Amino acid sequence: MDRPTVGILHPGSMGAAVAACAAANATEVLWCSEGRSSASVARAGQFGLTPVTTLTALLDRCDVVISLCPPAVAEDLAEDVAAAGFDGLYVEANAINPERAIRIAGMLGPAATVVDGGVVGSPPVHGKSPRLYLSGPPVAVTRLEQLFAGTAVRTKGLGPEIGQASALKLAYAAYQKTSRVLAALATGLAREHGVDQELIDIASRRTASYLSEPEYIAKTAARAWRWGPELEEAADMLAAAGLPPEMLRAAASTLARWNDVKDDGELTLTDALKQLVQP
Repeated sequence: MDRPTVGILHPGSMGAAVAACAAANATEVLWCSEGRSSASVARAGQFGLTPVTTLTALLDRCDVVISLCPPAVAEDLAEDVAAAGFDGLYVEANAINPERAIRIAGMLGPAATVVDGGVVGSPPVHGKSPRLYLSGPPVAVTRLEQLFAGTAVRTKGLGPEIGQASALKLAYAAYQKTSRVLAALATGLAREHGVDQELIDIASRRTASYLSEPEYIAKTAARAWRWGPELEEAADMLAAAGLPPEMLRAAASTLARWNDVKDDGELTLTDALKQLVQP
């Protein structure tokens, strides 16, 4: 099996742990210590990554480079890699939208081969096993699947198009992370009125994710004319409690796009989603 030299940009909590998994099937895993914090140095040492002093030195030695950095700097980092003339396999694994992933592929191509990636789950430590979704050239995707074979990082190819993995990552993140914020608002609202424990009791009776029930979207659309005003009332309560109401007002505004399908029992999921994109 191919045992490439791998570079990680940069070893944050996710990047360092993912890179350590790649080490199982790599000749060596490098990271660039130039300009990095003492916390990064310690983390890289903890995971057994080999330091090099400059980005150029890393790129000269690596066959595969994995970019896992703050989303805001993903393109700046890709520009630096492109300027150095990297011609290996570049994994754009940041939480960025598909358009940005496509731009990055354009920056690096045709010299480098770019695969779009999206990590869903917690860092692969203490028994956690995230999934790395991949999209791009099939041969390159297969090579990455081999790189992580037998490790805590599970891989899944989605197709040949750059942007597919990024789209999946952000679609899931939009639900998962917004749900956490909504939970905070609901708990804060209930606590303001001394009923937070009762709220938790209600929620504990239901453990399934609404995201796993797409058939309910059509029912939501049919009830939107009632749910929207209810959320406006809840938003007023949040404001009265000193909590931010904007998220619930935005949800009410979204529901208003379904006002024309009031109590439509024949509405399908496809119809509901089409209605949602109409202003």
